[in-house]
Amino acid sequence: MSTQDSVMEGELERYLGNTIRELRRAHGLTIADISERADISRGMLSRIENGQTATSLDALSRIARALGVSLSALFKNYETEGGGAQLIKAGESMEVARRGTRSGHTYHLLSYHQGPTKLFEPFLITIEQESETFPVFEHPGTEFIYMLEGRIEYRHGKTVYDLQPGDALTFDGNVPHGPEKLTQVPIRFLSITIYPEAGHE
Repeated sequence: MSTQDSVMEGELERYLGNTIRELRRAHGLTIADISERADISRGMLSRIENGQTATSLDALSRIARALGVSLSALFKNYETEGGGAQLIKAGESMEVARRGTRSGHTYHLLSYHQGPTKLFEPFLITIEQESETFPVFEHPGTEFIYMLEGRIEYRHGKTVYDLQPGDALTFDGNVPHGPEKLTQVPIRFLSITIYPEAGHE
């Protein structure tokens, strides 16, 4: 194997490791979760995520299934030409589980593969059914909400805001917040969290 081939192989291992780690974190899963689902030891999975070892296509396929993505999705942006831009085509965003999922909320992550430290998280959130119980969120950073469809009363701290299409709300994520009342469903809005400079893992 030439030196150039060795370097390229090392780059692929690092890329795959970063991709697997980012997808796992985006789903809120631990190494133990994926290890059990993919039938791969925790130590091996940790080495794969850190780009310290090569792995077989069979193992990668099992990891992809455990993450809920296709094998090709792991290689999707490898050697992508251009300035590092990421295009998520309509219908190709990643649906992820969050605390609100059980309340009829659907979360689609509109950007990923940001590296080991997240700078921001943009979600398209859809609520298609009425509910009387809602999750309360608290997290680092600043959150920006932009209403696309429907009408919702959204609580931030002690204040409740009536949000309609075209309305934008920006607030401190450390203060408890979340839906208070679903006035008109279906509801769709963009939720973008910008994390502190130290980042958020």
